[in-house]
Amino acid sequence: MSKKIERVQAGEKVFDWLLLLFSVGVFFEAFRIDGGLRLNSAGSFPVGLALVMLASSGAILFSHRRKQRDPRIRSALHEIQVFLNEHFQPHIVVFSIVSVIYLAAIIWASFYVSTFIFLAAMFIYYRQGKIISSLIIASLAIAVIYVLFTMVFRVYLP
Repeated sequence: MSKKIERVQAGEKVFDWLLLLFSVGVFFEAFRIDGGLRLNSAGSFPVGLALVMLASSGAILFSHRRKQRDPRIRSALHEIQVFLNEHFQPHIVVFSIVSVIYLAAIIWASFYVSTFIFLAAMFIYYRQGKIISSLIIASLAIAVIYVLFTMVFRVYLP
């Protein structure tokens, strides 16, 4: 029987280490909530979650220790290029940039106006220029959000 060699994706081991560092940071911040480990304190649940994150990221890191990089990847620079090509495709970058603009726009415009513009822009982009139907869908979505939150739940949206 031939033994199948497991491969890691480009950037996966770096991500594993970053996940572990992030988990340590979350644990540190969770521990600072109450300054100790008491079961009935405000920080006990965040500390517990941070411990789960630490254990999970450690298990992931341990499970990937024997995995090898794809032989087609020649160097660290080539691995970065493969990673960027796989994970930063144009539709992901556009959505991320427009989402950040949307979050900033909520401060200056109302929630409903900025959400309508965001939804309309994303529907038009992803539906490849179908403007009228995208505007109708965005309008219906805003109407449903308005009815649910303002009239049913009686929640003020900024």
